[in-house]
Amino acid sequence: MNFVAQHLLSLILFTPLAGMALIALVPGDQKQGIRWVAFLSSLVPLALSVVLWLGYNPAVGGFQFEEHAVWYAAINSAYHLGVDGISVPMILLTGILTPLAILISFSVEDRPKMHMMLFLMLETGMMGVFLSLDLILFFLFWEIGLVPMYFLINVWGGKDRRYASFKFFVYTMAGSVGMLLAIQIIGLTSGTFDMVKLFDLWPAFNREFIPWVSTGTLKAIAFWAFTIAFAIKVPVWPLHTWLPDAHTEAPTAGSMLLAGVLLKLGAYGFLRLVLPLYPQESYRFSGMLALFALLAILFGAYAAYGQTDFKRLVAYSSVNHMGFVVLGIAVAAWARQTGLSKSDAIIATNGAVLQMFAHGLSSAAMFLLVGVIYDRTHTRQFTDFGGLWPYAPVYGGILIFCAMASVGLPGLSGFVAEFMVVRGSWPVYTLVTALSMLGLLFTGAYLLKAIQKVLHGPVNQKLVDEAQHHGVRLEIGVREVVAVAPLMALMLFVGIWPAWITNVINAAVTRLMG
Repeated sequence: MNFVAQHLLSLILFTPLAGMALIALVPGDQKQGIRWVAFLSSLVPLALSVVLWLGYNPAVGGFQFEEHAVWYAAINSAYHLGVDGISVPMILLTGILTPLAILISFSVEDRPKMHMMLFLMLETGMMGVFLSLDLILFFLFWEIGLVPMYFLINVWGGKDRRYASFKFFVYTMAGSVGMLLAIQIIGLTSGTFDMVKLFDLWPAFNREFIPWVSTGTLKAIAFWAFTIAFAIKVPVWPLHTWLPDAHTEAPTAGSMLLAGVLLKLGAYGFLRLVLPLYPQESYRFSGMLALFALLAILFGAYAAYGQTDFKRLVAYSSVNHMGFVVLGIAVAAWARQTGLSKSDAIIATNGAVLQMFAHGLSSAAMFLLVGVIYDRTHTRQFTDFGGLWPYAPVYGGILIFCAMASVGLPGLSGFVAEFMVVRGSWPVYTLVTALSMLGLLFTGAYLLKAIQKVLHGPVNQKLVDEAQHHGVRLEIGVREVVAVAPLMALMLFVGIWPAWITNVINAAVTRLMG
């Protein structure tokens, strides 16, 4: 037990890889065995994430459960792990969503061994980003997460999967190249890649390193390299165009993790690296960041409303919802440097982190539900649906519940998060916040549109007859209910009693704001 306590973060990080090794030992023709080994293996990081949550003490300053070992001495890079109140909720979210995504993937018949191994590899990459306290280590896990998602889209995606996976890979890699350059600049100039040390060293660094290039210019280059890489991942408008294609073509479980966790890596990068390392640059361009957040909220909502493809509608909704996360980060960037409206900025940043968690739940649930109806009907077009409520009442009830959480209905998780962002942003960016309410209006419009097109109106008898002819039951299955039920329970739990998670987030955000 003492070993587990001392190396809890390493166990969370590498137990998915141990699960991959176990899957490799299962004969390829034992598909059901492969699925259960993958699912049970994914429950181990979840259990360890819960242990981490219960053992984390918000009252203690700094990072907790730290692990430090010499890794790459030649460049002064170390195996350094640690967590705070911003990373712990994201680790818990990743631990929850991965087993549910694997459970939904039980229906995959084509190469299930490779399919399941890629999900566990993806989990290690995502966990590594949230756990790393060394820039080189951070970048390593950032890139590891890119590879399995590319193959999940490329091999098991829809008809345009090759285009979508290529676009996803190129966009993300383009951002990664700049980020790697910025990491090299920081490491070579300051002599360390350790984040905890750099939070003190790099903002105050003022020594000419490259002839004819001022320190300010060097920092500005590094700042924009980080910002663009994280903005692509969020994604911030106008760098969002890879997202609808990737979501639309990805398999259901891939979309669940792409929306539920991978998008959060960009927002986490802003909070973990950009704000602490570049306080002056963040302040200088905070207004621009707030403007891009507004455009993401508005254009994401308007684009979602205009979709005729159910999955593409949910994909654009992620651009809309993540815009509120970016707005909260912009407020933090402004207030952290000026010292003004700091209490408002703390509320907005708390809301941004909570929105990351809440959107992870609701978006994963919505993509799961799109996948359920697609599996039965082999279509996602609203024109092909209509009047399905009598044939799938349980599915309809779950869809309405999850859509209301995404809308931000009071009592559910989305309301608490977005209210905090709006409340904290209003005194700082009043006009931007007021205009963003138009995005909220259209959020309700496009989700009500989806509910109406799928569940209500005239019945598409041809679709129903065809399903019955092939012996297909339109109602949601037991396995799928088991997969979505924990997400629904957490949406309700966060909405009714958010203090269980906001107390953890608030302590870390308050320290971040100084």
